[in-house]
Amino acid sequence: MGTVSTTAERGHATRMRADASRNRERIVAAAREALVEYGAEVTLDQIARRAGVGNATIYRHFADRPELFRQVTLAVIDRIVELAESALADEPDAFEALRRFVHGAADERIGALCLIMSEGCERAVAEFTEKRVRLERAVQAIVDRARDAGLLRPDVTPGDILIALPKLTRPLPNVGCLNLDRFIDRHLELFLDGLRAPARSILPGVGATFEDLQRRHTTTTTPVA
Repeated sequence: MGTVSTTAERGHATRMRADASRNRERIVAAAREALVEYGAEVTLDQIARRAGVGNATIYRHFADRPELFRQVTLAVIDRIVELAESALADEPDAFEALRRFVHGAADERIGALCLIMSEGCERAVAEFTEKRVRLERAVQAIVDRARDAGLLRPDVTPGDILIALPKLTRPLPNVGCLNLDRFIDRHLELFLDGLRAPARSILPGVGATFEDLQRRHTTTTTPVA
């Protein structure tokens, strides 16, 4: 009887852990969506309703709002890193790999999230290091391939792309009532056309480096770079 009881208890504990993990993932996903929709003023009540859980469940998983925002930030960065690496590995066409990364990163709504989640980002800087290095390597490789294939203008740097993406996908102020998301893919294609070789203009200044992005991160705390 003792063995049967112990086995049942272990099974129950496993199910409890699985349920808790699903709740946590659901809360993080709901928080990301709510942040994009409502901005930094989003309440835990709104997040809880979207996740289909109670506020107490949120507090069982996250100590406070900054901790929840930190987990949202890390989840978004994880997906962007995986996207860059998969685009590099799976796309035989060098410029298509760049296009896939650009549109996929835009789908994560990094422009809407990067400023909102700064509070969480500050507490996650150390956790970003490995992910940032992986992202830099993948994006550098994507850019190098496209440039070596003669498809990307030679004066564009990976840093230029990582700076442009949040700007192109950030909501405009005072236009929350408009569904501007429907324009993102259109404007990204305009951006990608401008990256193609041969170049039709001379870019002023010099391209952004990864070091520039790291300095930018310490002042504006964007989750992309």
